[in-house]
Amino acid sequence: MRVLKFGGTSVGSAQRMKEVAALIKDEHKKIVVLSAMSGTTNSLVEIAGCLYKKETAKASELIAQLELKYLAEIELLYATPKYVNEAKGLIQSHFDYIRSFVIDVFTVFEEKAILAQGELLSTAMFHYFLLESGEKSVLLPALDFMRIDKDGEPDTSYIKDNLARVIAPCGDADVFITQGFICRNAFGEIDNLQRGGSDYSASIIGAAISAQEIQIWTDIDGMHNNDPRFVENTHSISELSFDEAAELAYFGAKILHPTSVLPAKLNNIPVRLLNTMQPQALGTLISSKQEKKRIAAVAAKDGITAIKIKSGRMLLAYGFLRKVFEIFESYKTPIDMISTSEVGVSVTIDDKTHLDAIINELKQFGKVDVDTDQVIVCVVGDLVSDNIGYVNRVVDCLKNIPIRMISYGGSNFNVSLLINASDKKLALNLLSDNLFKY
Repeated sequence: MRVLKFGGTSVGSAQRMKEVAALIKDEHKKIVVLSAMSGTTNSLVEIAGCLYKKETAKASELIAQLELKYLAEIELLYATPKYVNEAKGLIQSHFDYIRSFVIDVFTVFEEKAILAQGELLSTAMFHYFLLESGEKSVLLPALDFMRIDKDGEPDTSYIKDNLARVIAPCGDADVFITQGFICRNAFGEIDNLQRGGSDYSASIIGAAISAQEIQIWTDIDGMHNNDPRFVENTHSISELSFDEAAELAYFGAKILHPTSVLPAKLNNIPVRLLNTMQPQALGTLISSKQEKKRIAAVAAKDGITAIKIKSGRMLLAYGFLRKVFEIFESYKTPIDMISTSEVGVSVTIDDKTHLDAIINELKQFGKVDVDTDQVIVCVVGDLVSDNIGYVNRVVDCLKNIPIRMISYGGSNFNVSLLINASDKKLALNLLSDNLFKY
């Protein structure tokens, strides 16, 4: 069995849903994981924001606008009155549920329930369309099997057991449809895997059923060797290793959610990145295979803050670094890069939620300097230390750009450089010109 995930753009309209239905018609059994229709989650976030602020009139207006969008799409999606009417009833029930919060209490728990409506709508609409087309389609509610534990991590044993339980009675089905992104938490409440979590859902499901392959369908033909928004003439990479793909996803490649590689890697399930708009394109195959002596791609992660702690008195003292890292741990703030010297330690973060509190606590250890508007540029490939000259090539490309930090050696697959955001476009182009055009 295969797992196929389609993002919001791929199911963003009635026409797109019809194209997806055509794409999944083959001899393979499959679980199809869908995101919400493009724009829906953003609209639901805006509605939730109004409800938090008790702006009920504006919330009601936004709800009505979104409902009209769905009503217009179902008229284009279905050919028979039976399914048009069923879809209208579905839409009314979901939007009546959303409207109930206009006059009811609204907290973070209700917000997560509202955000789940996009995926619930898109999957039901697509399922109805397959049934109307004569397909043996079964709708598998993700809320019946997808669960995270008290730490917010997938409860893999629960997911595997309960997914098998809900699939078992439907053995003759060709296609199973389920929701990405949404789940229940350890208390049974509606929750989610955070934005972009539909990729993660597909990978978790693929691992749970020992899938033959996981396919991630988006609106771009695979992972590119650089960011096409800033660099001309980029191209998709035909093959990447799990480790290379994970590094690129974490450091800015938007096509793939960073967390989605791990479940596939642990279970050695190939992941194929494909383009819904150009289904004939080969895309990118991610597997355990590692191509040797190759620089594969460049990515950039925006919104980075660099923090430098200078303390000649404390740095070499036993436990200094542990105490520094405990501050970040206490605020659940991950560190991307770290560099140490005799008199200081520098780190980078991308989550500024608790920045002020972190800085105040760090000041007990010495002078703290903070630089915002930074970017981490990550070069990925076979960068083991035995490959003499590879890192020199990377650094030499950027000899005229100020480099704030360099991280190399923590991984065999990347070298990361911290630069000013204003130098990002130039850096990406210099790297492309010097690493790939030879």
